[in-house]
Amino acid sequence: MKILVTVKEVAEVEDEFEISGLDIDERYLEYDLNEWDDYAVEEAVQTSEENDDVEVVTATIGPERSEETIRMALAKGADRALRVWDDDLEAAEFLDVSTKADLLAAVVEQEEPDLVLTGVQAADDSFGATGVALAERIGYEWAAVVNALDLDAEGGVASVRRELEGGVEELTDVDLPAVLTIQTGINEPRYASLRGIRQAQQKELDVQTLDDLGLDGSVTESAVSKTDMYEPESESDATIWEGSAEETAGELAAFLRDKGVVEG
Repeated sequence: MKILVTVKEVAEVEDEFEISGLDIDERYLEYDLNEWDDYAVEEAVQTSEENDDVEVVTATIGPERSEETIRMALAKGADRALRVWDDDLEAAEFLDVSTKADLLAAVVEQEEPDLVLTGVQAADDSFGATGVALAERIGYEWAAVVNALDLDAEGGVASVRRELEGGVEELTDVDLPAVLTIQTGINEPRYASLRGIRQAQQKELDVQTLDDLGLDGSVTESAVSKTDMYEPESESDATIWEGSAEETAGELAAFLRDKGVVEG
């Protein structure tokens, strides 16, 4: 059995930053493995530990910088990793959900996994659509926002619990092959051991270009484009008091009385 886990490198922004063109200036960004994808990796690794003959393959779309992110998945127990990137992707202004789904669909066609796990969403854009769009491309059954998984590898069925709106949960069976988008809290992601990190650094990554996947530069064409980036203006002014608690408590009380929050 083969499980493919799609992972993404996401940028965390410092509290104070500057905008350069249509993006946040690179100086103010720190990169890490997407939180939701971390849970997906852990679920795949746990499944491989509980079942015989399960291979875990991770895939990411990103530049050479993202190799550190995907090596972290290797350090946590994934067997292989591949990265999709080339000059056409580098030159693309924006990789939308449709483009990512097309790229990952080509990876699925190449790898032929029995199960695909993705994070519910990415911390940077929060679209929450790539996993389901991928399932539509490849014709797999799917379940979104999965917070519990019981896999019957021999029977080819994934019994899942899905988190719906309003606190409602759904229990359902999904026939394999399938795509599941994994919610945070489904497990407790492990820390990568020093030994695992060293071993991951020595593993060779499979770098795939569009040509390797049977695609061309047209896959990056998108109806979505960035037009502007700016910091939204605050709707109200913040009042800040400086000093010790004893010094500022009276000022806060007076402020609340003026606003009618408390009686005098």
